[in-house]
Amino acid sequence: MDAEAHIFSARCDSSAIGTNSLKSRRVALAHDWLTGMRGGEKCLEILCRIFPDAEIHTLLHRRGSLSQTIENMRIKTSPLQMIPGIDRHYRHWLPLMPAAARTWRVGEVDLVFSLSHCVAKSVRTPADVPHVCYCFTPMRYAWQLRDAYLDRWSNRPLRRAAAKILLNRLREWDRRTADGVDHFIAISETVRERIATCYGRTSTLIPPPVDVDFYTPAAVARENFYLCVSALVPYKRIERAVEACTRSKRRLVVIGEGPERKSLEAIAGPNVSFLGRASDDDIRDHLRRCRALLFPGEEDFGITPIEALACGAPVIALGKGGVAETVDNRVGRVYADDSIDGLVAAIDAWEAMGTPHDAVEGRRRAERFSTAHFQERIVDFLDRVTRRPKPTREPLFKGPISTRRDRDTKSKSTP
Repeated sequence: MDAEAHIFSARCDSSAIGTNSLKSRRVALAHDWLTGMRGGEKCLEILCRIFPDAEIHTLLHRRGSLSQTIENMRIKTSPLQMIPGIDRHYRHWLPLMPAAARTWRVGEVDLVFSLSHCVAKSVRTPADVPHVCYCFTPMRYAWQLRDAYLDRWSNRPLRRAAAKILLNRLREWDRRTADGVDHFIAISETVRERIATCYGRTSTLIPPPVDVDFYTPAAVARENFYLCVSALVPYKRIERAVEACTRSKRRLVVIGEGPERKSLEAIAGPNVSFLGRASDDDIRDHLRRCRALLFPGEEDFGITPIEALACGAPVIALGKGGVAETVDNRVGRVYADDSIDGLVAAIDAWEAMGTPHDAVEGRRRAERFSTAHFQERIVDFLDRVTRRPKPTREPLFKGPISTRRDRDTKSKSTP
């Protein structure tokens, strides 16, 4: 089996960090957009520390929204940067993003490293330069969120038809540009399966980092409120937590900002508080004091639940996606019914059992995803792939690649 199909085990010797062969490499980094410090940007920050002389290519950059480590880098944007207000409404410009990404020019480099959930992996590289993609997920809009996006236009058939054509083209473009990647790294087993299904490619598993030195337990009492920490965008499904707590009259604190905030506030009862953006210190304080973190969406990995476990907080999560790989009933509650009723029932059952969770086990799991472990794994992987000749890629599957949904639909329609 291809070595990249195996989960990567880091070498723990100190020589993996700061290896001379990597220090001398000229590196280009690519990231979809830079508008705030979320999970992807925290991964990028570590790459910036490893390669402080690298140039970052991105669609757009909201200056001052990132850590100083990233802000100090040389950042090159696409023509989308010139559109007024683009940093607030960039999702509306999705149809232009593939063309904008093709304007990136990496120059003379020895390695290209893209961090991608949308278009960053399409960065063009010289023929003899290895391209490593740290894949958060194949393009969401074209694959796992395609049907949800189309459902928004169910009452407008012409716009739905136009959106369907666009998303079909984006899917083909996304699949085609995967051929420009030499090595895929997946953030979870869930994403590793998606890479195989969508692109027909193998990948190495290296989970993203969690700052377990910052997110730590504290000698404070847990209080009677539930917590959500998330960007307020549709696929996070925060409305389920808001409606579940409103219906059951449980206190809920929501930390985060995004285009869904007004609609969430409209359905929230007086027991739900919206704090907007918060500092890392404030988030840690709430994780240390909350009764439990609610995580009602299907996530690619789920860094926030790991941060909660690192603080000793229980997690009540939908048992789908990457979070199902890290959270179970020992450290909170996992539920299968993907609905508001399912979340209410999960909270009811957990409370009826006396809110069981093993805080020590949660902390132990979180420590497996430390920043130091992530850096060791990434450096070791890059050191290995840059020492050997650029590979000839072979697809994992032969013939047309279809999604699981496509295959299920076909099997149901076949006599």
